[in-house]
Amino acid sequence: MNCTIRTATAADLPAVGRLAVLLVRLHHDLDAARFIAPTSSTESAYSAFLGSQLDTPRIVVLVALEDDHVVGYTYAGVEGTDYMSLRGPAGVLYDIVVDPASRRHGIGRALLDATIAALASRGARQVVLSTAVGNESAERLFSRAGFRRTMTEMTRELDDVIP
Repeated sequence: MNCTIRTATAADLPAVGRLAVLLVRLHHDLDAARFIAPTSSTESAYSAFLGSQLDTPRIVVLVALEDDHVVGYTYAGVEGTDYMSLRGPAGVLYDIVVDPASRRHGIGRALLDATIAALASRGARQVVLSTAVGNESAERLFSRAGFRRTMTEMTRELDDVIP
């Protein structure tokens, strides 16, 4: 692996937006009833949202670069006690994605490790994340990095209830 991991900048946002579309599409393809579909505005909306997060002290947005091209990113944050999740303060990994052409070279693991270190440097003593059922490559990555299953989300559509 010949990649560099660094904090994202505003100049990275167009590439991050393109990668975010891949993330949204992957989830939607796994379960179209649960996850939103990408639209023509997903790339710009996601870029704008992550851009609004870049200067937030408790937020981590990292990019992976190969030959000065963004090929992956993570978005994470340090949160306080969450009674809905029944957990104390923790780092939360919201997004991790690597361009398919750059996978299987250790970039995802390097991004994950750098994100965990950044969350720890902001005071996190635990890191939690969610991954979609069927995203087996992500589950392998997280298991190999020492994560364990702790929750299962379940979803039911209410088409049979709504008149």
